[in-house]
Amino acid sequence: LDNVSISIEPKEFVSLVGQSGAGKSTLLKLLLAEESPTSGAVFFESVNIHTLPKHELPFLRRKIGTIFQDCRLLSNKTVYENIAFAMEASGRETQEIEKSVPHVLDLVGLLDKNSRFPSELSGGECQRVAIARAIINQPDVLIADEPTGNLDPINTREVIRIFEKINELGTTIIIATHDKSVIDSLNKRVITLEAGKVIRDNKRGKYHI
Repeated sequence: LDNVSISIEPKEFVSLVGQSGAGKSTLLKLLLAEESPTSGAVFFESVNIHTLPKHELPFLRRKIGTIFQDCRLLSNKTVYENIAFAMEASGRETQEIEKSVPHVLDLVGLLDKNSRFPSELSGGECQRVAIARAIINQPDVLIADEPTGNLDPINTREVIRIFEKINELGTTIIIATHDKSVIDSLNKRVITLEAGKVIRDNKRGKYHI
């Protein structure tokens, strides 16, 4: 990344586009404090996240849900257990888990699949479980890196519809994608990266490379 300066407001829905190597994944890793900038600063809620002590980083990341192209589900756990595990790791009580997991499964349309294992699900269903897991702790921001990269057009539309619903409920969403159909259908803010630079930032953008 080179001289990138952007600001994302609460409840925005932002798409990052650009060719492979443009800097999309690097930008997301900086936001998650997985990588540190060689110069400049990254702020989350007015806090420079790269000055935080290591023991405070987990608290930052609890405010940010993450979704990847490969769903990264635990193969030996059911759908319910995969999502509950994310709550357990955050120290949530059993009663809260039992109340919250069915709610998010209903939100992503998988309430009837709660006892299935990942191997018994389609690719689209696995990605919806990953979304449910990412939002179960009610993060302020949801970051998704190529979330529809392995999905067919029908499942892609379904996943994007869920993202839009989550955004309407007040969560800020940042997705990196190569999918032109996704970008063009959203009619939301599009930031275009090229060789590490922001070359375009449109409030109601389309996919242009």
